[in-house]
Amino acid sequence: MDNTSLSGCWIIDAAHSSWSDGRFPPDMSLRLYLEFTQDRLRYHSENDTDRTQAVRTLDYDTVLDGSTSGLAGSPRFDTVRARQISALEFEILELLDGDVIVAAYWRFSEDGRTLWRWGVGKSPLGRSRTYAELFVRKD
Repeated sequence: MDNTSLSGCWIIDAAHSSWSDGRFPPDMSLRLYLEFTQDRLRYHSENDTDRTQAVRTLDYDTVLDGSTSGLAGSPRFDTVRARQISALEFEILELLDGDVIVAAYWRFSEDGRTLWRWGVGKSPLGRSRTYAELFVRKD
């Protein structure tokens, strides 16, 4: 399987996802649009869980060798580092001023239909929590 087969739209399965603080929204609405090439990842996410606010998005385009890439338009992150660990596994770090805010491990299923994303994230207040999120391929 090459990286391009992992490209597509991924929808969170809220019933099988959790946060360590027990505050995972049961109506979580999050979509990931991933575009892989052999050595790059283009990422776009849309979170519209809180219908009283505008849809929150995050976009980046980065190489998969662990190098730092800029990330514009986000108050929470200014750089990202992505590294491919194996054919189906990736490490994604989102940073602000050199401080890791989110450390994520992604694992795609052998059939390319599901994605587990888990790691540690730090809130704007400096509190950390772990998360485990299951995504199902939409297309």
